[in-house]
Amino acid sequence: MTTGGADLVRMPGAGRLPADTATVTGRNLRRLVRVPTLIAFATAQPVMFVLLFTYAWGGAIHPPGVTTYIDYALPGIWVLAIAFGASQTGVAIADDLTTGMIDRFRALPMARAAVLAGRVTADAVRNLFVLVLMTGVAYAIGFRFHAGPAAALTAIGLALAVGVAFSWIFALLGLLVRDPESAGIGGLLAVIPLIFTSSTFVPVATFPGWLQAFAKVNPITVTVDALRALCLGGPTSAYVWHALAWIGVLLAVAIPAAVIRYRPAVGRQRPA
Repeated sequence: MTTGGADLVRMPGAGRLPADTATVTGRNLRRLVRVPTLIAFATAQPVMFVLLFTYAWGGAIHPPGVTTYIDYALPGIWVLAIAFGASQTGVAIADDLTTGMIDRFRALPMARAAVLAGRVTADAVRNLFVLVLMTGVAYAIGFRFHAGPAAALTAIGLALAVGVAFSWIFALLGLLVRDPESAGIGGLLAVIPLIFTSSTFVPVATFPGWLQAFAKVNPITVTVDALRALCLGGPTSAYVWHALAWIGVLLAVAIPAAVIRYRPAVGRQRPA
């Protein structure tokens, strides 16, 4: 038998990580398909974001360098929808903790990290669906990619990477709070200030001077600016590398912290 962290690096757990992750991913995706309300909310909310922000604010906000507001806003709306959706990662992890599902996973001969990785992977699949849906709706109301198909695919890939980082952060939150309602509220409280103090909807230059200093280093601003550059065209390399650096830092912190927290969290679910 292995104990502590050894089962994360010894066979069979570590060797089975890809297969176990795929199994847990399939379980989470099947649950999504079998619960109609989850599909409804996963589709309705992003579409509402695209339509409401475009038609409610598009006539009042005229960022420099763009003809239509939807061209400017869609990259930010992508991040908004992904961030809000990622909060459900924490809710799902906390729910599995409280219902004893993770206790069942722990009793199986499987890689421990697969439970978290499977949840994050399933959410990445959902995010891809959401991104495609939002882009289709945006195209119908005037959005266009101006930098070609390669840049467009890179933008989608970068947005998915942002979603993975958010999902790991909220998985850690779910393990910390251990309550689905608290995880959902905590996730939104973390996202809303970052979104609205970034370049998501308006240029940072329109903020008060004291807020601009924070907005310019806000990881949401860095990411949205990179996505916007890929969508609108122009210089992109510096923006993309800065965004990837932020994503790398967030993953480097969140993944080990979540895996470390996962073990004592599930341990407390079992009787002594």
